[in-house]
Amino acid sequence: MSGWNGCLLGMAGQGAPSDQQSPVFMIGWLVIMLAIFYMLLVRPQQKREKERQRMIESIKSGDRVVFGGGIIGVVTNVKDKTFTIKIADKVKVEVVRGAVSRVLSRGESPPEDVE
Repeated sequence: MSGWNGCLLGMAGQGAPSDQQSPVFMIGWLVIMLAIFYMLLVRPQQKREKERQRMIESIKSGDRVVFGGGIIGVVTNVKDKTFTIKIADKVKVEVVRGAVSRVLSRGESPPEDVE
């Protein structure tokens, strides 16, 4: 009997160890983790960026806007890549479109913290 036990133990040692996983299993987990990463991080960021682009494209003369630096002004002229903003009496500034962080509606007060 001890001969059979030794033979069986020897044959079991020749195959792949039982603690190793197949590459297909590991690739499957990698794909699942990448899908979760995409759904939780990448997709929401793309959605926010599309909303921001729509907001910037919809700005027209007379809109009140807030910039990343906290400056509030009224759009007086819309160009291809820039806006001309009136920030005080007789003070106009030209800024790039990407600097706008928020459009304020009529009567809305400026936010406490700008995103």
